[in-house]
Amino acid sequence: MWNPVQEHPSWAALKALEEKGINVTQQTFKGRNIVIAGVDEAGRGPLAGPVVAAAVVLDGANPIEGLNDSKCLSVKQRQYLAPIIRQQAQAFSVALAEPKEIDELNILEASLLAMERAIFRLDIKLDVVLIDGNQTPRFSNQSVRFTTESVISGDRTVEAISAASILAKICRDRLMQRWHRRFPDYGFDQNKGYPTPAHLKLLRALGPCCIHRKSFSPVREAYEAQISWAISFICVCILNTH
Repeated sequence: MWNPVQEHPSWAALKALEEKGINVTQQTFKGRNIVIAGVDEAGRGPLAGPVVAAAVVLDGANPIEGLNDSKCLSVKQRQYLAPIIRQQAQAFSVALAEPKEIDELNILEASLLAMERAIFRLDIKLDVVLIDGNQTPRFSNQSVRFTTESVISGDRTVEAISAASILAKICRDRLMQRWHRRFPDYGFDQNKGYPTPAHLKLLRALGPCCIHRKSFSPVREAYEAQISWAISFICVCILNTH
């Protein structure tokens, strides 16, 4: 007999929550109504721009059709769902970690930091926070009065996390559109900072700009090449003066 827990790791995570008394679909804990937030991020893989996180508390009385992992949806589907999520959710928030923070912390810690910021921006008392993935924010300097659980592939199985993934993706794409207006040569309006062949070629030709993540190897290599060229140019100029 088919066993969904064995079929997909996210079902195992949901089953583990149910064993603790948390019913994600009905938003209850041992039969008592609770407030559940779903949290996800967008932008871990790009070479440029921030990582953006969103937190969403859905209203069980107003279900939203079509929620799914943002990566499984088209641009038009995300643009259609985002305003519905913002209108019908009990609460939502968006936060980010800047490229400088990504370079200082690493992309994982910066992603968790953005998630933490999004969670604490929610203007609602939380009981349970469900995080997409296998890790949860550190909450090192915050007093936490809610339960936090990670859900592998939660963006495909927990509607609140799906909604968060959509808001995070929409927000980040719009931010990269704005950055494109300042740095039009990198094609941020198309690649959104991801390492496409065209972006990598431009990065090698132009060198990194201020929103590139210098801790990422392609950016670091382009930055080092730029410095090496500048040093060589200065040396040639000095030699030609003598």
